[in-house]
Amino acid sequence: MNRRSALLFAGLGIAWGVPYLFIAIAVTELEPSVLVLARTALGALLLLPLALLRGEVGPALRHWPALLVYTVAEVLVPWLLLARAERSLPSSTTALLIAAVPLVGLAVAALARRARLDDSPRRPLGGRGVLGLAVGSLGVAALVGVSLTGADPVAVLEMAVVVVCYAVGAWVLGARLRDVPSAGVMACSLAVSALVYLPVVLLGPGLPAQLPSGPVVLAVVVLGVVCTAGAFLLFGALVAAVGAVRTTTVVYVNPLVAVVAGALVLGERLTAWTAVGAVLVLAGSVLATAPPRRRAAADPAVAAT
Repeated sequence: MNRRSALLFAGLGIAWGVPYLFIAIAVTELEPSVLVLARTALGALLLLPLALLRGEVGPALRHWPALLVYTVAEVLVPWLLLARAERSLPSSTTALLIAAVPLVGLAVAALARRARLDDSPRRPLGGRGVLGLAVGSLGVAALVGVSLTGADPVAVLEMAVVVVCYAVGAWVLGARLRDVPSAGVMACSLAVSALVYLPVVLLGPGLPAQLPSGPVVLAVVVLGVVCTAGAFLLFGALVAAVGAVRTTTVVYVNPLVAVVAGALVLGERLTAWTAVGAVLVLAGSVLATAPPRRRAAADPAVAAT
């Protein structure tokens, strides 16, 4: 990476690593559904004009069945459950659990192929992939069995659903929406989510009777502007600069950013088992999702060295 790419990578790692901290702050005063409405509405207001200007809304809407599935799996369900879970779970723990998404994604892809929903070329898992699944599973077990001992079982179940939803959303994006402009997909997804949550909030908890405190307002603004709209723009710029494969490695940085932010800002205590689980989950995800090594003889660049 050159300097610009490195800065984009660092910015994206921070933008996708701090949402857990700001969600934890926001739900101290806001109902989870209100927070999701505010975040999706703000993100849509920022991204929708850009997508319309680029002419990317129409192509996204033409794939509306996959777009709706993606919206449900990536925004509507997980953002609500994540906000609910963070009322009782540390923000760093939720981030570490979400680090298991690449592992679950492998299972989702395998099930999709078995159900003949995905005809894309299949990459063999190989010995390194199997080792990654085993290591990552041990990490999740360490987090769930030790770090989450005594935790609210409902919150833990909600996080399990969040992980599965994110894995399904990633598969839909890669298998069904890979040729659709990403700005149009995200803008439409946020707009649809905001429209769904508006009546949910109005008929349910209702909008806050008074303006929340400064920290909560700041948290909502950061979530909508930086962690949603801004992060998407950084993601697009980084993909254009270094490619999609290298860009996806940012998922291994996000949990570490979340852990540091939770410890520094919220004073969350990190146990030895949390550290062990984090290392195992991250190592397992790297091993399981890394591309296969090329043989030296088959790679002219290597063979020439």
